[in-house]
Amino acid sequence: MTVNVDSYKYLSGFGNHFSSEALEGALPQGQNTPQKCPYGLYAEQLSGTAFTVDRQHNQRSWLYRIRPSVGHSPYVFYKRLHPDFASSEMRYIPNQLRWSPFPLPADDNPVDFLDGLVTIAGAGDPTVRNGLAIHIYTCNKSMEKRAMYNSDGDFLIVPQTGRLDITTEFGKMLVEPLEIVVIPRGIKFSVRLPQTHARGYILEVFGNHFELPDLGPIGANGLANPRDFLTPEAAFEDKGEAWQMYNKYAGQFFAAIQDHSPFNVVAWHGNYVPYTYDLRKFNAVNSVTFDHMDPSIFTVLTSKSAFPGTAIADFVIFPPRWAVQEHTFRPPYFHRNCMAEFMGLITGEYEAKAKGFLPGGASLMTPHGPDATTFEKASNEKLVPTRVADNTMAFMFESSLMLGTTQWALSTEVLQNDYEQVWNGLKSHFRTNK
Repeated sequence: MTVNVDSYKYLSGFGNHFSSEALEGALPQGQNTPQKCPYGLYAEQLSGTAFTVDRQHNQRSWLYRIRPSVGHSPYVFYKRLHPDFASSEMRYIPNQLRWSPFPLPADDNPVDFLDGLVTIAGAGDPTVRNGLAIHIYTCNKSMEKRAMYNSDGDFLIVPQTGRLDITTEFGKMLVEPLEIVVIPRGIKFSVRLPQTHARGYILEVFGNHFELPDLGPIGANGLANPRDFLTPEAAFEDKGEAWQMYNKYAGQFFAAIQDHSPFNVVAWHGNYVPYTYDLRKFNAVNSVTFDHMDPSIFTVLTSKSAFPGTAIADFVIFPPRWAVQEHTFRPPYFHRNCMAEFMGLITGEYEAKAKGFLPGGASLMTPHGPDATTFEKASNEKLVPTRVADNTMAFMFESSLMLGTTQWALSTEVLQNDYEQVWNGLKSHFRTNK
């Protein structure tokens, strides 16, 4: 089904085999690689999994383009985005960490999406296809005649402020705060800014692609519904202009030059595609009797590990909803977790922190829980059906891996050096007579 959003055209569904043509008849009929493709196009397959992966999980798309991707100059080193996560440049420390909003570039310092990427944390190794990285982007300039792709993994991009006008090989997407976009490994894209600046978060996974979580006893419906995911319809450029192409490869960016637009795909078909999702459409479930359910019930997407029930990374949100539990401490409980939890705030005020956790900031947690102010309020308030998190959207990147922190993240001026003091007011309420 075609969906129109702000003049952008999309196909709806998750994991579908789509077909899309910018020119009628551009897709070959009955085969993928005819001796001569319609309109004189080149046939190029983009594989997201090995050829021999079982059909249920096999991902690939066929692109029919004006010029093939092999036409470019040799790649040369441009910059390093993140170090080897096992190196001495990373710090693995058990402290709770929190950052105030990451600063936007000054008006007299133009920075585009590519140059505005900074790594906060990570684990694993993209060269062995296992692990993840967490990045922040801040920018005030569009990518002009510059495009990029990621050979290391999939990008899940969470805009916090400012819309992103994203051109991909598959078509165009417009993404705003409270929406996300996933650009799988190898897909070329470029980011324009419809507004003066933008900031957001990125979860990058090196292993399995993102998929919808299993619903188990929840049943056939709920959480993120497949029909609400949108993939762009085909659109192409046919311009003989010089473009700079950037490839993230083993944590480093390499640059090449080509004499044509990378977005010259006239038609495509397949199930390996970029997509966007509106977080406001998430169908939340929760307890209607007692106790606070585990936050896994708010999982939007997951990248599974080799161990059943354990993720390399989960993307979890905390959307507006009702709280109706009886005789229950309703905010998130105090918790020590074998998983690593990185949290960000898109907008509003997070329910477990009265102050200090701000939109555009972040936290990386070991033991965690509500601060003293929130605890006292929630322990004594009247328990009636209550709206929670209205005009708020917090999220979590959760991983089974131990996350190391970059030197930049530990030295930036927005690191809150007194974060642990939010729990200093938690006094003892113990008494021998219950």
